[in-house]
Amino acid sequence: MAGHRHPVSVRAAALVQIEQLQTFTFSVHWSDGSDTFVRRSWNEFRQLQKTLKETFPVEAGLLRRSDRVLPKLPDASLLTRGGRMGRGLARLQLLETYAQKLLATTGRVVQSPVLTGFFAPKPLDLEPALPPGSLVILPAPQGPLSPPIGSPTIHSLETQSLRCLEPFSTQDTRGGSFHAGAQERLDVVLRHPSGWWLVENEDQQTAWFPAPYLEEVSLSQDSEWAASTGSNGRHFCASRAYESSRADELSVPMGARVSVLRTSDRGWWLCRYSGQVGLLPAVVLRPEGLGALLGGSGFYGGEDRTGEAHDYPDALQATTPAPTVPTRPSLSIIHSRCCTITRRALGLHLGS
Repeated sequence: MAGHRHPVSVRAAALVQIEQLQTFTFSVHWSDGSDTFVRRSWNEFRQLQKTLKETFPVEAGLLRRSDRVLPKLPDASLLTRGGRMGRGLARLQLLETYAQKLLATTGRVVQSPVLTGFFAPKPLDLEPALPPGSLVILPAPQGPLSPPIGSPTIHSLETQSLRCLEPFSTQDTRGGSFHAGAQERLDVVLRHPSGWWLVENEDQQTAWFPAPYLEEVSLSQDSEWAASTGSNGRHFCASRAYESSRADELSVPMGARVSVLRTSDRGWWLCRYSGQVGLLPAVVLRPEGLGALLGGSGFYGGEDRTGEAHDYPDALQATTPAPTVPTRPSLSIIHSRCCTITRRALGLHLGS
């Protein structure tokens, strides 16, 4: 399973400085739908460039310059503004461009063991914590200089994160399936007096959701979750690849980010990964370190929110009656209660 995948896209995530060593963190999206964070040094990229030239002399233009498809590896100037830190951030952006150009070359290069091995997670990438004194610098977001007039976006509205009380299934705003599990967090982007609110999950699916199924998350509840899972979040990563041997188990590649739905002292945890829910041995899972820090910064890392946790024997069953679902109003009624700007934002966001 894991041996046949190849990187599809690479995005710069952060500059990490450990004492005098600078490493560059990237979010890598793979052909099997998984996402990983990796850290590589400048010298490792230089060695990659050298190895690619030796492995692919034709694509490197060593035989005929007109056949060259491998990009050059540029370097930031020593006089870059901001000193060593500024040069490191400049290198981070240059390396992102370099990696994207590499993935735009021929499939022979992209799917080669040289490239897949370089971006595959290493044990150092999966460490749950960085060494003491490490600095993590996030690059400044680069948005459009001037957004087009008359094109409001619903994501500019202030959101609040709430927790789903019990599993509930509905349709998203594009007609697809939308399932929220118990204790899953949802971002509320629009509250409607009818009792149906517009919410967004971690996969950026939006759906109208019954408000009685949502509750605010208290600090004590967050602490209880962190204590039960041994992490500040519910995302874990696989320290090694695992192949399922039963129908109720999951198969994951090394470095895969999974959502832990239920823990158990039996050694098997209920997890969600790549759109499926199943069991994984706890021994192959470890809390995320850098990935957990960067996972909420707009990078890859959303597992598909399908599959139902209550279908498995280790999942807790609800013992209280389900909340009352209010009558769902039509979309025209919802729009009639909104102001002009909100209606325009909803129209663009929902694709109408």
